[in-house]
Amino acid sequence: MMQGGIIRAFFAFLVSTCLSTSLGALRDSGYKQFDCPGAMEPSKMIPLSAHAVRPADIKVIAGIGDSLTAGNGAGATSFIDVIKQYRGLAFTIGGDKGLENHVTIPNILLKFNPTLIGQSHGIGRVDEANKTQLNVAFPGAKSKDLPREAQELVRKIVTHRRINALTDWKLITIFIGANDICFMCQESKKKSLSIQNYEKNLRQAIQILHAGLTRVIVNIVGMFQMQILRIIHNKEHKCKGYHEMICDCAVVKSFDMGAACRSYQKAEMDLQTEALFEDREDFTVVLQPYLFDTDAPPLTSEGKVDLSFFAEDCLHFSQYGHAVAAKGLWNNMMQPVDRKSTSMNLTNAAAIPLMCPDSSCPFIRTKKNSEDCEHYMKE
Repeated sequence: MMQGGIIRAFFAFLVSTCLSTSLGALRDSGYKQFDCPGAMEPSKMIPLSAHAVRPADIKVIAGIGDSLTAGNGAGATSFIDVIKQYRGLAFTIGGDKGLENHVTIPNILLKFNPTLIGQSHGIGRVDEANKTQLNVAFPGAKSKDLPREAQELVRKIVTHRRINALTDWKLITIFIGANDICFMCQESKKKSLSIQNYEKNLRQAIQILHAGLTRVIVNIVGMFQMQILRIIHNKEHKCKGYHEMICDCAVVKSFDMGAACRSYQKAEMDLQTEALFEDREDFTVVLQPYLFDTDAPPLTSEGKVDLSFFAEDCLHFSQYGHAVAAKGLWNNMMQPVDRKSTSMNLTNAAAIPLMCPDSSCPFIRTKKNSEDCEHYMKE
């Protein structure tokens, strides 16, 4: 989705629109006075099981992925700024502005644990450690890059001076696949971007985390329905040039983008149930499927596509889009595995409340505590 394609799209844009792209003042979404009475405190003793981890028990947060995790374009007011990585605004790992002004998973967790480590800040490349922190995502990444990112993340965590790699609980969120889907329709890339390779790459990355770290909850953000791009492409003239340059397959009508996304979703579901990652009590994988069936773009009151959700390229999320995505992810994390939402109404997302942990099961929900929470309440 990024770099070479962005540059080509930029020059196409210069010719067609003379740089008149700005959407005006950037919209955002914060959350005032978030409080969960009786659920804001950590466990009395550091939990031994990944299925008994309260939000306040999380000491370390990290992110793996592509330009959506790197925050490309999130704070952009012109197309050329989409190349900038607004890591502090990224929904899975950004720590800028505070929850009152911008919803992200770290900004929510900071209400439970003000000493959280790992969230990104500001604008910066993946090699700018003071900004990136534990966000190892980079623009253009595909699933084949996950093992490399996982290795780098393990290195960062075990060498971090403020992290006790053995005892601190870690929440690691993986969000990948958009770049794979964007080029899967190309004959030369069909094999390398197949569902089999996607699953293999994702599994290998998790195996690296499993082998190199203790006390980990791996959050997989489920593949979203990228045919939304096709709807936007057909309705918004200004978006056509961007999509053609940045995401080839979004405009190839013969390519069944919906089926491709569903195949990746199946791979993610298979990984969650794979016994390979259930051999240790201090490690688990949880799929968050709230984007699985989100197949309609956000709309304005006039029924037009609400472009304030997107960056200037009509593809990446704006800071508002990141805030909305963070709400959906957090609420999925609070829902039992067998009752997780699989879609969001993006049109009315600003009004969606943030959920609190269930008083009867106040943990980040996993497969095991969804089946028998009482067992983990005894820890």
